[in-house]
Amino acid sequence: MTTTLLRTAGELRARTRAGRRAVVMTMGALHEGHATLIRTARGIAGPDGEVVVTVFVNPLQFGEGEDLDRYPRTLDADIRLAEQSGADVVFAPAVDEVYPGGEPQVRITAGPMGERLEGSSRPGHFDGMLTVVAKLLHLTRPDVALYGQKDAQQLALIRRMVRDLNFGVEIVGVPTVREEDGLALSSRNRYLSAAERRTALALSGALFAGRDRHAAQEALRARAREVPATQARAEALSAIGESRAAADAHAVATAVPGGPAAVRAAARQLLDEAARLDPPLALDYLALVDPSDFTEIGDDFTGDAVLAVAARVGTTRLIDNIPLTFGSFGAAS
Repeated sequence: MTTTLLRTAGELRARTRAGRRAVVMTMGALHEGHATLIRTARGIAGPDGEVVVTVFVNPLQFGEGEDLDRYPRTLDADIRLAEQSGADVVFAPAVDEVYPGGEPQVRITAGPMGERLEGSSRPGHFDGMLTVVAKLLHLTRPDVALYGQKDAQQLALIRRMVRDLNFGVEIVGVPTVREEDGLALSSRNRYLSAAERRTALALSGALFAGRDRHAAQEALRARAREVPATQARAEALSAIGESRAAADAHAVATAVPGGPAAVRAAARQLLDEAARLDPPLALDYLALVDPSDFTEIGDDFTGDAVLAVAARVGTTRLIDNIPLTFGSFGAAS
């Protein structure tokens, strides 16, 4: 497959469309995470459809003092990766093609969800992100657009914008791609020195610790429910080598499933340890939130949640998250 580089919306509109058009939006510096998005898009579009990869470093979503000027720009390498992954087109417009009148006077506002977590740390970021996503959706006119779940708050806001403003496009989230050591793939990883990268592993390590604590609590609760609420409960738990749990079997059985506070504590412990490393990790936030609005969940919460973290190592700011489901085994009897 030969991938075509296009620079203007007019060139893109002039292309003959047969099947579905799937779009993957990027800021370039493509890596295996982007390649996974493109391959997924290729599968959705099918052999008769078209996959368009946008490469555009959007100035509106960079705040004062952020890394707009040094953000990596590697278009030739991006085209090669896009081609290898199954893209038909790389659409790489100039700033004046996307914003022909200069910075737009009318913008998309992210609302209350856009002011939390990332929005609180990076004021105006999500307004700029949604504005360019809306512009690129209009310019590319896709049937489906794909985004990575690593940027969970971004994905949630795009879904909300498309629903609230009646965009006629399907939004697909694609799971986070990680390196072998667990670090979530990001174009900013290349900024990290070897020592900083070792510290940065605390982000994924903290998420995995929270996930493991959650899984252990859910499994223990399920086991506790398998025996009657009598002395037999303690005996059964003791028989499978969980004497500590057996001693508190009733508390386990009546506890809130999964224990959000325990999940937060498990994750926070690793982050606190990383703050004492050399170089240290500077935590921005650790949050366990409802993905519908990105507010913190309470101890009685049931349903899908997102455990999210953001931190700075050296001059590089990184984010990561994992999904969790609370209460999957139902209420205690």
